[in-house]
Amino acid sequence: MSEEIKKSNYSADSIQALEGMEHVRMRPSMYIGDVGVRGLHHLVYEVVDNSIDEAMGGHCDAIRVDINEDGSISVEDNGRGIPVGIHKKEGVSALEVVMTKIGAGGKFDKDSYKVSGGLHGVGVSVVNALSNHLRATVHSADGKVYEQEYEKGKALYPVKQIGTTDKRGTIVTFYPDPTIFTQSIEYSYDTLSARMRELSFLNKGITITFTDKREKDKDGNFVSEVFHSTEGLKEYIRYLDGNREPIIGHVISMDSEKGDIPVEVALIYNTSYSENIFSYVNNINTHEGGTHLQGFRMGLTRTLKKYADSPGLLDKLKFEITGDDFREGLTAIISVKVAEPQFEGQTKTKLGNREVVSPVSQAVGDMIEAYLEENPNDARIIVQKVILAAQARHAAKKAREMVQRKTVMGGGGLPGKLSDCSEQDPAKCEVFLVEGDSAGGTAKQGRDRMFQAILPLRGKILNVEKAMQHKVFENEEIRNIFTALGVTVGTEEDSKALNISKLRYHKVVIMCDADVDGSHISTLILTFFFRFMKELIENGHIYIAAPPLYLVKKGNKKEYAWNDNQRDIIAQNMGGSVSIQRYKGLGEMNAEQLWDTTMNPEFRTMRQVNIDSLAEADRIFSMLMGDEVPPRREFIEKNAAYAKIDA
Repeated sequence: MSEEIKKSNYSADSIQALEGMEHVRMRPSMYIGDVGVRGLHHLVYEVVDNSIDEAMGGHCDAIRVDINEDGSISVEDNGRGIPVGIHKKEGVSALEVVMTKIGAGGKFDKDSYKVSGGLHGVGVSVVNALSNHLRATVHSADGKVYEQEYEKGKALYPVKQIGTTDKRGTIVTFYPDPTIFTQSIEYSYDTLSARMRELSFLNKGITITFTDKREKDKDGNFVSEVFHSTEGLKEYIRYLDGNREPIIGHVISMDSEKGDIPVEVALIYNTSYSENIFSYVNNINTHEGGTHLQGFRMGLTRTLKKYADSPGLLDKLKFEITGDDFREGLTAIISVKVAEPQFEGQTKTKLGNREVVSPVSQAVGDMIEAYLEENPNDARIIVQKVILAAQARHAAKKAREMVQRKTVMGGGGLPGKLSDCSEQDPAKCEVFLVEGDSAGGTAKQGRDRMFQAILPLRGKILNVEKAMQHKVFENEEIRNIFTALGVTVGTEEDSKALNISKLRYHKVVIMCDADVDGSHISTLILTFFFRFMKELIENGHIYIAAPPLYLVKKGNKKEYAWNDNQRDIIAQNMGGSVSIQRYKGLGEMNAEQLWDTTMNPEFRTMRQVNIDSLAEADRIFSMLMGDEVPPRREFIEKNAAYAKIDA
């Protein structure tokens, strides 16, 4: 009885006040987004952002980021160093306050930092709370070196002097806590290198040196890159669009300060049919857009429309031009610095400041107007591109309506090739996109009809990177994917956005052969999803199946292997002299084998597809699926671990 009374007794004692940084450790995802791979890398960005803030204030020009041999991270800058004097209110060193108090830092003092990345006060204290061990070393202005170490956010000793120096700056070394990041504590070189490259383009003049001490190159040196940009966004555009063919002679760019808001924009038009706009606020990638993106679109559309209307260039068009038409084949980067950014939500992916719209719109308008006047040939080419885009949009609209065809009886029918499942709840259902009809037949036999649906795809689907939009919607295989998934194009808010409210399966699994062709088909399907159904990837609905490569048999014993090492270990464990079957494709497996290895939720391995960096994903897809051969060859040689390529 007393237990029950206890439970129902809600008194002052029931209210918990957590000490120090304990609340961060209990709810880490609130502060860093998630505790998977993305959150792990976010720790590094938080520390680097502090150094970048120093640089933006004009106090620092060199930043070092190292992945150490033990997997920890060191970030060093040559800024002013975090103050170490005693904090009046807290009674301990300011360094300890910064490291152990959430919501502490120079960001809130207008005189310290005019502009800064973190305004939610998350910063380095969260990194400290989520690290097993963190060491902060400060080379102070008084010529002394100070140090303090922490474990799980708690200081191990007061700040102490450990020597003298003629350097300035801060060094932070931290090791993430494996009890929080249970998925992995291994840092990816490529992910960090892409972010450092991005930061160097967004902040021209800063040198960022990034080193991985876990591995050495063929000369015995650590793998290292130095990022430095003199032209900023202009260079960034050239890097992103390196695999696309430009249709205008120069990158259109400007760097201005309108009404206390520094606005930097660079854009170029290319022969592709997609729009790629990347927006940043105080170096943070706002992939959901916001008011700065709205201002950019307004300025661009207004100026181009005014130019196209005047000489009667659009007389031949029978229908109205929309804003989307002006942005087809456009790659643009827009970066604004706002003193008090009001982000919508904790993750800082959408800017809400209303006062940003007009300065950005004005600046972009002036820049494009000046360029069009100075380059009349380019101006004509852009207007022709816009007319072509409008005609294609018109054709695409018709084709899209065909995809979403509705019969008199109400509702469009499902494709004939789709073998549906009996479960009605989308959250429990999964659909397999299978390469080829024969493998599709095997999958249909081997599946669990309750919740697994099969859609066989014939051959290589269309490469959407090189096709006009209406051609995409006219393609039969792609129409089948649209109707099978139940997604349509166009929501109430946005005519181009994907409407996934009626998505019929929450797991969409790409299942292809484990050979070169299979990889090519998976890449084609992924390209289609990235360009036309990005929301599915962002919401974690897309997976890639991993069928086994070998079947190892000896007598009655049989085991599957997914790579050469596994095969050799299994053969060894069976005592040698085994028979090995190499699966060239899914068609070589019978229904039972396919179910056991690839489709049974209890045993299968599936890789979830997610996007680390939109800009980097866009660059890689345009490189892999575009026309340029050399960069693609380089990429394959760098990433193919086992491939023997004849030079």
